Amino acid sequence: MGFSSWRGNAGMIMPTMRPGAPEEVIRLLPDGVGVITLYLDIERGDEAEFHNVLPHYERDIDRLARGGCDVIHPAGAPPFMLLGYEAERRRIKAWEDLYGAQFFTAGSNHVTAFRALGVRRIVGASYSALQNRIVVDYLTQAGLEILAMEPLEAPFQAVGQISPMALYAHAKRLFLAHPTAQAIYIQGAGWRTLEVIEMLEQDLGVPVIHAVASKVWEIQKRLRIHAPRDGFGTMLRDLPDLRDD
Repeated sequence: MGFSSWRGNAGMIMPTMRPGAPEEVIRLLPDGVGVITLYLDIERGDEAEFHNVLPHYERDIDRLARGGCDVIHPAGAPPFMLLGYEAERRRIKAWEDLYGAQFFTAGSNHVTAFRALGVRRIVGASYSALQNRIVVDYLTQAGLEILAMEPLEAPFQAVGQISPMALYAHAKRLFLAHPTAQAIYIQGAGWRTLEVIEMLEQDLGVPVIHAVASKVWEIQKRLRIHAPRDGFGTMLRDLPDLRDD
């Protein structure tokens, strides 16, 4: 292991060639964590493409494991959520047994974050009706109660153009319509959200679970690092413990 990764190595497989989320994860991780990022090239974002991409993840998981990654994160929620919650858990266990590394997917990461905060009732935002359906099915299987989840529709390749202000207004409207929600869920790492997480939490008084901050949180916990960050919401400020239940 090189000197630059003296606190551990994380590997990420990003589902698209979009910039944004990988750089944000690296910037938010503390010094001493090495990151190896590989990219797939999902372009259409339809259900057939989500199914067909799974063998490519398997190839790159093997590459990252052979590269010495301590934690491996196959990112992209729909491809693995389509397997179903229990089938995905079995696949993660099989990877861990085969490679001797720790693994988490986007879906397992989000469920783990909700459990770390003791949250069950949520409202959520996504960026397509298809992803909305896949995510609601998966989270319901995981035991969460989705009071509302609505997409802020955009073409798959234009997700990064959704403004953080539009996302803030969308998420706030959903929460105000369902004020018994215990958390707000912002699904997907394709849009820029970090600048509104803290604002939503301060204005509405509930935690916000978002892909980038949750990835950074789980990588830290799995590498046994405790390096809190202010300004990006509860998960990075408080670094709650992982919970198995």
